[in-house]
Amino acid sequence: MEFGLSKEQTLLQDSVSQQLARSAPLEWVQRFIDQGTPRADDVWDGMCDLGLPGLLVPEQFGGIGCSLLDAALVAETLAGHVAPIPFVATAVMAPLAIELAGSDEQQSRWLNELAEGNVVAGMAIGKTASAREEAGVTSDQGKLNGRALFVLDLEADVFVVADEHGKLFLVEADAVGLQRTLLVTIDGTRRVGELTFQNVSGEYLPGSDDPEVCARVLDAGRIVLAADILGAAQTMLNKAVEYAKTRVQFGRVIGSFQAVKHLCAEMASELEPCRSMVWYAAHAFDHLPDESRLVACHTKAHLSEVGTFVARTSTEVHGGIGFTDELGLHLWFKRIGASRQLLGNPAQLREEAAALQGFVEPIS
Repeated sequence: MEFGLSKEQTLLQDSVSQQLARSAPLEWVQRFIDQGTPRADDVWDGMCDLGLPGLLVPEQFGGIGCSLLDAALVAETLAGHVAPIPFVATAVMAPLAIELAGSDEQQSRWLNELAEGNVVAGMAIGKTASAREEAGVTSDQGKLNGRALFVLDLEADVFVVADEHGKLFLVEADAVGLQRTLLVTIDGTRRVGELTFQNVSGEYLPGSDDPEVCARVLDAGRIVLAADILGAAQTMLNKAVEYAKTRVQFGRVIGSFQAVKHLCAEMASELEPCRSMVWYAAHAFDHLPDESRLVACHTKAHLSEVGTFVARTSTEVHGGIGFTDELGLHLWFKRIGASRQLLGNPAQLREEAAALQGFVEPIS
């Protein structure tokens, strides 16, 4: 039996990569970040032509109905190009939340819009991943109050919001009493922020009475973020190897020096097993629900650590130039650093995994 990607999955990655190479080369990404533009609509339109917004949306709602592994492969490719477009929230977490918890009417309305790419969705469920001081959203008869921090895809048209009990609500971006504030992070390719609610009307997703729904959406987000780290780290490794083949020092390419060889080999040996780990986590999400949460925690925690190591080591291989803007290496470095923290850092994830296995008391 062969364990690997299908021809269709390989073609999907190639198609996304080719589209990004045309519409969002590295020089364009750097200009986009410098200009501070909220949304890369042209690039997003190209992704819509490929059907990415509807990747996980069931076919009856106009989507493709793919697996989470397909979404993880796309996330890996997007990160490899540091594409400044919404994906984790819009194409993965929000459709899943609406499919699992929405009423028939809500599914028909919102999933069709998401699949077409007409609507960008943000996710405000950070409180369910980790507690933060002076943050949290309360709900009372459909009215939301409080603050949500580290909201994914801040420039969205609609937000999926979790209250303090994990119940989910849909809140449109122009809702009365809703205020958005951009949080400046090291990663300029994705916009995260803060939402402030003052008696904001929310559209309740009735299936979210079950706390497992919010937890499952969180699992999907963590797995896809792990794939994002994998894609960024792989690109940094590739660039380090290529640089080592061409950079000449003391009359020899630096790749011929044993110390540089060891750095590149160590990066490859640490990163390559992570690929199968991400694949298994995505497979478990769809086919092994009893394992999914534990595997999701371990996968994102481990990828966060390995990604940080590869980011640092790749920069070292590049020497002094690796710390400049000239190569753009910092874009992947920062993206890995941001993904490491979103939806739970390694320490939090390992504590949660320990609680799931009964080694410590559950996190309150």
